[in-house]
Amino acid sequence: MDAIRTRLTQSSSVSLHRSVSDDEEEEEGGRVELKFVTSEAEEEGEVGPSSDVTALLLRYRHGYWRAGALLCVCGVVVFSIAFLLAYAVFSGRYHCSQAGGQGEEDEQPGGGAKAPAKGGAGLYLGELRVMMRKLLQDEDIYNTVSRVSRASHPPGSAEGTSLASEVLRRFRELHMDHTWTESLYATLQFPDRSRRSSLCLEDSAGLVSEQIPLNPSDFCPYSATGSTTGGAVYANYGRPEDFNWLKSVGVSVSGCVVVIRVGGGVSFAEKVWLAERNGAGGVLIYPDPADVPQDPRRLGLNTHTAVSEHVHLGSGDPFTPGFPSFNHTQFPPIQSSGLPLIPALPISASVAAKLLSQLSGPSCPPSWRGRLPYVRCVVGPEFSSGRKVKMSVSNVMTPVLLNNIFSSLEGRVEPDQYIILGAQRDSLGPGAVKSGIGTAVLLELARTFSVMVKKGFSPRRSLLFVSWDAGEFGNVGATEWLEGYLSMLHLKAVAYFSLDQAIMGDDVLTAYTSPLLVDLLDAAIRQVEHPKHAGQTIYSQAEREGGSWRILKPLYLNSGAYSFTAFAGVPAMELRFTEERAYPFVNTPLDSAPRLQEVLGGHLGVTGQSLGELVGEMVLRLTHDHILPLRITSYAQTVLQFSAQLNKHSAELQSRGLSPQWVFSARGDYSRAAETLQRAIDYSDLHDPTTARFYNTRIMKVLGTVQVLNTLVSESTKQGCHELQEGLHGPR
Repeated sequence: MDAIRTRLTQSSSVSLHRSVSDDEEEEEGGRVELKFVTSEAEEEGEVGPSSDVTALLLRYRHGYWRAGALLCVCGVVVFSIAFLLAYAVFSGRYHCSQAGGQGEEDEQPGGGAKAPAKGGAGLYLGELRVMMRKLLQDEDIYNTVSRVSRASHPPGSAEGTSLASEVLRRFRELHMDHTWTESLYATLQFPDRSRRSSLCLEDSAGLVSEQIPLNPSDFCPYSATGSTTGGAVYANYGRPEDFNWLKSVGVSVSGCVVVIRVGGGVSFAEKVWLAERNGAGGVLIYPDPADVPQDPRRLGLNTHTAVSEHVHLGSGDPFTPGFPSFNHTQFPPIQSSGLPLIPALPISASVAAKLLSQLSGPSCPPSWRGRLPYVRCVVGPEFSSGRKVKMSVSNVMTPVLLNNIFSSLEGRVEPDQYIILGAQRDSLGPGAVKSGIGTAVLLELARTFSVMVKKGFSPRRSLLFVSWDAGEFGNVGATEWLEGYLSMLHLKAVAYFSLDQAIMGDDVLTAYTSPLLVDLLDAAIRQVEHPKHAGQTIYSQAEREGGSWRILKPLYLNSGAYSFTAFAGVPAMELRFTEERAYPFVNTPLDSAPRLQEVLGGHLGVTGQSLGELVGEMVLRLTHDHILPLRITSYAQTVLQFSAQLNKHSAELQSRGLSPQWVFSARGDYSRAAETLQRAIDYSDLHDPTTARFYNTRIMKVLGTVQVLNTLVSESTKQGCHELQEGLHGPR
């Protein structure tokens, strides 16, 4: 009854009108002036029943009692009719807004329900949520993953071209507002077919004493080519602290081949870069059974399988750094400083065991001990037999035609603001996790939202769905597109959601995200049911397991979302469902749909549907709400918390021409702008289309300041300031 009473009060004959001049909006931050005005009925005089009663009284001047009684009866009848009509209309709309079971989510802080989007069919957020859930199909997700991952499909291959054509066809079948492709040439690296990479042991005379077999398809894209010979040093995960420990015990890696484990929170590119920085001659990277399960009987790798990953410390085409590949003719040839100068190879656990079992030297710390069989953990660099290891890498650079595929639904109110969803399409192996899941969820969300539009959904802002090429080589397709449209995107791209590697299990959710999207995620996980724990939301399950804050992680260099925030200042997020036991097949030839389905206990489709619903929930809010639901004040607090850590790198930054004071100043400017804008929004009539658009434009301009901060973060990452990078990109 309170809600009904509120609505009846809002429908009284006295209305509130907004009067804001353009100058007032610019100079006073959107201050509004509320005026009481006379209703139309009052201006035009009495009409209807009240006029008839007056005439009756004038005609029968002497029948006051009779006229009075008649007036009372008419008044009661009119009041009753009006009350019943109002009750029927507003009660019906009230119950419609509750149909999704999320009444509290559909109300503003003041208690009033959100008005439908202008030009829409009167659909509330709760109704849209129910519609989306009904349309998402888990069977379609499973079928698409199976189709995408039935064979390897690297960029430029016949399989890759066929898959691109299929994705384009499926976008066109959805009858989106616009569907198109953008092509570009990028320089990628592949194994040389005429000369294979090799690994062997040599005796003291330099003769080959043992040739170690390698899989010719295993390689690290963008490795330096050539040979190196020397001792071998075991360096654990290849982190800065690992190399520092080796120095502390007097072990030098200079000129040696460093053997490093997969994992440890360090990408292949960072491992190789740190080894090179410490003087290593080459790098061998292997999956240790302690990190990557290696029992084929229990869904693990076999001991002869290697894990491949690119080693370019950066994103995009390393031969067009800072500018798009489709414009390379306008720029002089240049090479990324993130390309390694030493060779790198992925090796299997069995090959690593063969090498490490022959080392002599200081014993490893207890935390370095893996689970390689018959290996006594020592760090080298000498072999017990006096031999040396020789590695040779034979890769070739190749220009490849890439195709990014786009499809969009145009916003009806603010069409020049975009919410972007993207997924990597290529894979060096079958790529069920690497590219299959992302492509499947992308296509399913595109289908769902296109059908919702046909059923009456009218998005305020535009939706852009993108299938990226050459993701295996450092998100080349996405980064080159960003570099081509950088000046436009940081003012028009509202948010980016990466769907890459989104499902490696169905238990634990991790969100690699910009701080600006934390509140949006928190609201979404309260609405979506956990794929493994029926009847519980993702939020409630996370709280039972130690707190929902554990979901949040900083964006990392190889993330499909990283370049959007680091290069363009666009708030970005990458979601991932995992198990406690690591998914072992990613970046290997064993990453197939049947294995992924077996890891998930047959719940691949259900988990994909939950992921789609979670992303869809956030997209719905971004396309539905009058004001962009981004916590614009959060970035200032994040930067403030890590300002002290920046001082640790002050000398290094200044030696490279970068002043820490610049970040402090930028943080202050951003903080003041965000707080001023938030106060203006809080005291404005946000249901007015002009006001809402004005403030959304202001939000996008304030977010542009983030690009300044991220530029320094990106540069600092290249120079190895990992604490700074993690601090600025990670919500705390």
